[in-house]
Amino acid sequence: MRIHLYAVLGIGSLILSGCSQGQSSQDLIEDLSSTNQDDRIKAVRLLQQHKGDATQVVPALIKSLKDQQSDIRWSAAIGLGYYGAEAKSAVHALEAAQHDTDGRVREAASVALSRIVRSK
Repeated sequence: MRIHLYAVLGIGSLILSGCSQGQSSQDLIEDLSSTNQDDRIKAVRLLQQHKGDATQVVPALIKSLKDQQSDIRWSAAIGLGYYGAEAKSAVHALEAAQHDTDGRVREAASVALSRIVRSK
């Protein structure tokens, strides 16, 4: 029984270590300019996990608040909320996003603003 447990743990750790080797923040930021909507959605959602690169990521997420696709604007607002005080430069853009045509974007912008203001 122990052998099976160690085998499962070993395989699991190999899988997880492979998953952590994703794209760099710069690669994902470049993908935000892609003409392919799926590339932009993937990039905006993965950038939330790159907290150590806030100086690069936050401006890119702010720009994504103006994307044509509401899913991308929604994800950008959520991502900015994860950065808290590090995203204080996004306050004006998020205030504008509170008037978005998509209710999900408006709600995400409000939540992000509360996280940014609360963590100052």
